[in-house]
Amino acid sequence: MNAPIVLASSSPRRKALLALAGAPFEVQAADINEDVHPGEDPLAYVRRLAEEKAAKAAEAYAGQDVLIIAADTTVANDGHILGKPADGEEARQMLSSLRGREHMVYSGIAVLRTASGEMRSDVATTSVPMRAYSGAEIEAYIATGDPLDKAGAYAIQHPGFHPVAEMEGCRANVVGLPLCHLKRNLEKWNHMLPDDLPAACQAHLQYDCPVSEAILEWRQ
Repeated sequence: MNAPIVLASSSPRRKALLALAGAPFEVQAADINEDVHPGEDPLAYVRRLAEEKAAKAAEAYAGQDVLIIAADTTVANDGHILGKPADGEEARQMLSSLRGREHMVYSGIAVLRTASGEMRSDVATTSVPMRAYSGAEIEAYIATGDPLDKAGAYAIQHPGFHPVAEMEGCRANVVGLPLCHLKRNLEKWNHMLPDDLPAACQAHLQYDCPVSEAILEWRQ
């Protein structure tokens, strides 16, 4: 029998993606310190934060058997982690540094079964090409306030800015919850998500994903 699912995030984007699985879930946001450790690379960083978020959320379910799903997403440019900008000036610097170039987006996901304490974690990576947007577009986007709570100072799905050029990787990873990675990890615990989840994800994101089959076929 599948354990109840808890999403350790209040992100509306992650909630919308997880809802595509068609199963009910609770939300238990996890507030943790997100500072980068000395010498920590982006992959290790997002995996650690996802695991810490899962463990933090689990504190609210002592004595219960639930499945905690946690995620953390970051942007890395030339190997340097770009967190959420502190203000408009930092957002401007980030967006300018990313313009017309490719960078990497990493999402760590962690799944914790509270009854046993067993944790599984995984990391999705996507190369993201940015278009050569103008300085005026940067200023207009900053004025919306949207960059200030986004790693790397942008949202791929923003309807006005559209910062990303044609890409060939997992778009759900860039939005914040790589569903195919989640599906393959949950299946290791015989917690099955619908076979049509990749199609539902692509319809939701309006994106023809070229990597979903390869992700699901790969087994750690």
